[in-house]
Amino acid sequence: MMQMTTEVRHPAAHDRAAGPSLRFRPDVEGLRAVAVAVVVLFHAGVPGIGGGYIGVDVFFVISGFLITTLMLREVHETGNLSLLRFYARRARRILPASTVVLIAVTLAGYHWLGFLRGDEIASDARWAALFAANFNFAQQGVDYLTSQAAPSPLQHFWSLAVEEQFYFVWPALLALLIWLGLRHATPVVLGLAVAASLGFSIWQTGTTWSYFSPATRAWELGAGCLLALAAGRLTRIPPRIAAAMAGVGLAGIVVAALSFDSTTPFPGYAAALPIVATVLVLAGRGDALLAVRPMQWLGRISYSLYLWHWPVLIVAEQAYGPLSGPARFWLVLLSVVLAAITYACIENPVRHSRHLRRSHLRTAVVAVLLILAPLAVAQLTTITSPAGAGGGAEHQPRLGAPLPHVQP
Repeated sequence: MMQMTTEVRHPAAHDRAAGPSLRFRPDVEGLRAVAVAVVVLFHAGVPGIGGGYIGVDVFFVISGFLITTLMLREVHETGNLSLLRFYARRARRILPASTVVLIAVTLAGYHWLGFLRGDEIASDARWAALFAANFNFAQQGVDYLTSQAAPSPLQHFWSLAVEEQFYFVWPALLALLIWLGLRHATPVVLGLAVAASLGFSIWQTGTTWSYFSPATRAWELGAGCLLALAAGRLTRIPPRIAAAMAGVGLAGIVVAALSFDSTTPFPGYAAALPIVATVLVLAGRGDALLAVRPMQWLGRISYSLYLWHWPVLIVAEQAYGPLSGPARFWLVLLSVVLAAITYACIENPVRHSRHLRRSHLRTAVVAVLLILAPLAVAQLTTITSPAGAGGGAEHQPRLGAPLPHVQP
């Protein structure tokens, strides 16, 4: 979700009307920081942030906007869209960090929570590695807002699965429209798809499937995609109006994070507030508020932090019981350290690897290996688990009371 680079470039000034305006967006990096901050604070149990789960929805809009902007740049410059190049870029961006986290959480589950719980986590890891975590949890009937069961440390991978499922469809649809000579119809086709998804989301509100379904979430990513289609016109907005739009948008995100809670029907109508607010921030830009160095740094590690913070909190709570406020603070700090290390040593080097960027074949091979690695670890640990042999002394995790806000 939230995993695309914000590094883009401007074409020549006289071409702005013909193609998207593309350059590094510090406001986007800062907006990522806002999104991950509200999610992490929500999961850490900070009082008053009952709607921090809307950070995921903010990430959806950002991802749709950036992905589509990058694709439109390629179409504008070459007249075509290479799906191979697109998926190679996605693989370099998301797989390295997610693979490390999946393997680490699987092994941690067996070590701290025992082999029975470890087998359950290994099963969740298989689904997550194949970008189908949302289907797995929907099938289990998981309800993040009201469930009293112990949540999976890999539950938050549902959002990554929804994003990738969306990107199996959207680029292919855009490429098909270009091939058919219907590029001009893209806004209409996308607009109809967004409207249909929103309608379906409202209709399905309150069901487990509505929370996990790519069909009910597609409009959130699609809203960012539609904004990218109009990006060439956004430069015409007067600076003062643009600044006001960004300010109103940020206020909307904060209001949603502070006013929503587990009783808010979601996504449905309620999701419109954080989605529209995010669109306003992206359309108006908010460099004055979002370009400060701490926000930029947090935005850069936001993907890795999202991946790490949830399993760190959940494994600790299930191993040792309910956590105190100071304990959660130190666990969040540990998550930030893990995220920074992952970003610096794994995520960023692989994404910018010259050897991989020069060869889609090398990228494809590495991608397959990165997908197979957690699958292999999950299979090996399950096979060698005492549960498979029907015996062995089981370490019983304390589990404790699940976090009252278990929605990643």
